[in-house]
Amino acid sequence: MHSSASQNQVNPKKTLFTRFLDTVEWLGNLLPHPITLFALFSLAILVASGIAGYFGVSVPDPRPEGAPGRSADGMIYVVSLFNADGLQMIVANLVKNFTGFAPLGTVLVAMLGVAIAEHSGLLSAAMRGLVMGASRRMVTLVVVFAGIISNTASELGYVVLIPLAAMLFHSLGRHPLAGLAAAFAGVSGGYSANLLLGTVDPLLSGITQTAAQMIDPTYEVGPEVNWYFMFASTFAITLMGAFVTEKIVEPKLGSYNAEEASDDLGQDKMGKLTALEKKGLKIAGLAALAVSALLALTIVPENGILRHPETGLIAGSPFLKGIVAFIFVFFAIPGFAYGKVVGTMKTDRDVIDAMSKSMSSMGMYIVLVFFAAQFVAFFKWTNFGQVFAVAGADFLQSIGLTGPMLFFAFILMCGFINLMIGSASAQWAVTAPIFVPMLMLVGYAPETIQAAYRIGDSVTNIITPMMSYFGMILAVATRYQKNLGLGTLIATMLPYSMVFIVGWSLMFYIWVFVLGIPVGPGAATYYTVGG
Repeated sequence: MHSSASQNQVNPKKTLFTRFLDTVEWLGNLLPHPITLFALFSLAILVASGIAGYFGVSVPDPRPEGAPGRSADGMIYVVSLFNADGLQMIVANLVKNFTGFAPLGTVLVAMLGVAIAEHSGLLSAAMRGLVMGASRRMVTLVVVFAGIISNTASELGYVVLIPLAAMLFHSLGRHPLAGLAAAFAGVSGGYSANLLLGTVDPLLSGITQTAAQMIDPTYEVGPEVNWYFMFASTFAITLMGAFVTEKIVEPKLGSYNAEEASDDLGQDKMGKLTALEKKGLKIAGLAALAVSALLALTIVPENGILRHPETGLIAGSPFLKGIVAFIFVFFAIPGFAYGKVVGTMKTDRDVIDAMSKSMSSMGMYIVLVFFAAQFVAFFKWTNFGQVFAVAGADFLQSIGLTGPMLFFAFILMCGFINLMIGSASAQWAVTAPIFVPMLMLVGYAPETIQAAYRIGDSVTNIITPMMSYFGMILAVATRYQKNLGLGTLIATMLPYSMVFIVGWSLMFYIWVFVLGIPVGPGAATYYTVGG
């Protein structure tokens, strides 16, 4: 009787949770593909600008008199594109919008370097060496940590580390789904954190810069502007992820029953490093040290050639402005060195093939950028971003929501939107033109706003069925538990999401508002209009 009563108490909660998940999946499925979404948004802006322009929608310009772009009467008007002038502007600038879209070139250049390191086998070997070399006591920490740093090459963590972590836990007599969950939490829940600058940094900073220039046309946002905070976040997420795995998820999963597996797993093959791979890693490490030493010679001395030519500082220097080129070099040279040793890259042809394969995989991204670039350009031309920003900033000030609580609300909102728009770039391309100018007018710098967005965009990746790798991860999980469903996987990951959103947001609050530490090199925390 007691067992029956307890089941009756639990079932309603499970039903409610399942309904919530079903609703999220249903809403997500209602949304068209992100590319179609941007095309529809672009058309909607054209029509909306015609209506707003007809009615003379405007707001007071908060910028001081004489500021660039400020009208004589001190008002910001919505500009209609739904007319002959608008059509001429669209036709004349269609290609320019695409080729001039800030993240396009930077992401592609960074990816060329990462491609060499990935296709040579360096990143995979480094990840396997890190995870499999961990002691039994440290294995959970190392799995989460490896997941976070695998984000430098976005697909590698999902394709290599998550299955590897499940195998590792299984071989240690621990529940394999706990290993899978720990790796998934690091790869996806800690998506924006990293020790190194990766492809996501120039991707987001380019969108942020375009949005910031709606308020300040001269404002620049480099790829490095969140590095301090994301570097520290790597260790914070590692600790939180390991804590959730060992104190919540693994005890809930209980002892593993091999009879639940979908096939005979036997002794999972761990893919241990060969002697040649170990030699390749040593040579690649030496190459990385050599590259780092050369870069240090250009920026550490006071007369370093890549310091700012006038001020002598690193802030605003050619080094920071050209950081994407150094991301390329930092991955390409060690990657080639490793490939040369292990035999995966014997000639220049192998290097070219690696870069070509990487570019061919970017086809979907390039198509997305074309439509996203039109949307961002239309939004800027119509002045909708500035109008929404001023109206939104006035509303926030009227209700007194301008302090730290504003960022908690912003992070939660980004996390919710991420449940239905899983792409970091797609979501930020939609939301940045509204929220970056709005929060700048409230008094916060774009760099700080972007850091908060990255928290919200990361923490709900692990609980949304819209995440592109969710199906693959579910397939890996069913190897160990054949009847495992979507709801069970999301329920397993939910504790990570909850702890990450609370813990990471608190870290952001302490970092920015209590300690007053900048989120990155040369990054401002506050912004004054016209200042």
